[in-house]
Amino acid sequence: MSALFSPYQLAGLTLENRIVVSPMCQYSAIDGSATDWHIMHLGQMALSGAGLLILEAAGVEARGRITPSCLGLYSDDNERALERVLNAVRSHSRTKLGIQLAHAGRKASTDLPWRGNKPLTNSAAGGWETVAPSAVPFAEGWTVPKPLDRAEMDKIVAAFVKATQRALRLGFDLIEMHGAHGYLMSEFLSPIANHRTDEYGGSLENRMRFPLEIARAVRQAWPRERALGVRLNGTDFTPGGIVVEETAIVAAALKSHGIDYVCVSGGGNSLKQEIPVKAHYQVPFAAEVKRRSGITTMAVGMIAAPKAADGIITSGEADLVALARGLLDNPRWAWHAAEVLGDELKVVVQYERARPKLWPGAKLVRPALHA
Repeated sequence: MSALFSPYQLAGLTLENRIVVSPMCQYSAIDGSATDWHIMHLGQMALSGAGLLILEAAGVEARGRITPSCLGLYSDDNERALERVLNAVRSHSRTKLGIQLAHAGRKASTDLPWRGNKPLTNSAAGGWETVAPSAVPFAEGWTVPKPLDRAEMDKIVAAFVKATQRALRLGFDLIEMHGAHGYLMSEFLSPIANHRTDEYGGSLENRMRFPLEIARAVRQAWPRERALGVRLNGTDFTPGGIVVEETAIVAAALKSHGIDYVCVSGGGNSLKQEIPVKAHYQVPFAAEVKRRSGITTMAVGMIAAPKAADGIITSGEADLVALARGLLDNPRWAWHAAEVLGDELKVVVQYERARPKLWPGAKLVRPALHA
């Protein structure tokens, strides 16, 4: 058995393999509530053969959504709509299910990506007031966010807890808190967005104080046997931003507060970022965080070739690999990866006849899988 298809224990959760469907915003919700699109999208992802499927970022407050069409988990309607989707997905899949809980902070209130992703600067345009660690807009032309005071910070912590309770009622196996990509937790961690002069700004110890408050509160509300993680930036890819040595310190602190894993990504705190996009470009950050902190790590970012993905696990650079675009392009990526690596992967009986061994002579061309 390859390392990629070996099981993995994460808290009380046993994953059948190390492949994770990364959270992918679909911008297809109505007032934060999941729709039929989510049944279609998550249904095919749940049949992918991945050991874990993490649902897209769900705003813990309405104002914490990236766009008006983003998923939320802040209302009874949101919860009921997601229950309908999950019932459909679970009825035909063994894949473990997680959800990413998020607050977009100063990057909230934007238009849909296919309409330019521009900030919605007022209510007439469908936008709302944004909040952040400091009154520093994300970029020129963006709304100046309202800096959070203690009362508002307490409200956000409570919103994360409430969303956690909803996730528990919905039966999720795992929660991932979004602390990357320039959203609220990431904004507190990054000197680019956090210009505070109180106990929540300045030193790394201060900058990570509020994210740790959120993590502690969610951990207390989430059963210990259920896995809990945080997505972090290994780097902001911008001078003056967070760097991997700091991220490792944050990861170690999260581990000490009962967090089971971190997914190490990057960028999103500045439009001035310079990202050297190439295969596995963020894997070294996951490896460094794992080496320095000892926490379970998930690598993400342009992972596409099965042998290379297996190498990430075999080398110890990360314990899990997360794919997004690769699975959008090829929802059967895990099936084909198992073929390449010589592993057996159970698939739903309705699709068994698609296995190449059951139709000998077929020449399937999948060049990217063998790179």
